[in-house]
Amino acid sequence: MTKQESSVCANVATVRLMICSLIVVATVAVSAATLSGRVVKVADGDTITVLVTNVQHKIRLNRIDAPEKGQAFGNVSRQHLASFVAGKDIEVEWEKKDKYGRLLGTVWVDVPSGGTNAAVRTDINLQMVKDGLAWHYKHFDNTQSYADAETAARAAKRGLWKDPNPIPPYDFRKSKKETK
Repeated sequence: MTKQESSVCANVATVRLMICSLIVVATVAVSAATLSGRVVKVADGDTITVLVTNVQHKIRLNRIDAPEKGQAFGNVSRQHLASFVAGKDIEVEWEKKDKYGRLLGTVWVDVPSGGTNAAVRTDINLQMVKDGLAWHYKHFDNTQSYADAETAARAAKRGLWKDPNPIPPYDFRKSKKETK
């Protein structure tokens, strides 16, 4: 192999390494990002506003669908979410924005544990489903722990599952559109 051929091989290897590195970086960038801030508004049972260095970000809790304002359990769901996050510092793991420009994410907050001073880092999206105040949004998600949480909440008749015929928020929104 000549010196020139050796140099070309080294350049090809360098370019391949650079391409692989870019792919890895792009993959990491497309996966989840974390946002940390303070909750300044709880709009409903699945939408909050978080303040991060003087910038407000609307967050739509992913994997769940909570009752709407004006819907049975809508206010209860909003109040329950507020009891966990209002005025608190939280973390949001998000991957993308929805069609309304909201960040779709999982909200994490430290929740006091029992009678101790210890706190447990809690997935609030999942907690809302466990407490029966949100549906697992199966149309957009197939996470088993959320499906199991909804099944358990239904069986125990927690929250909105006390209602013999709860109306999923999607159907509620659809019927409101049709009456306009």
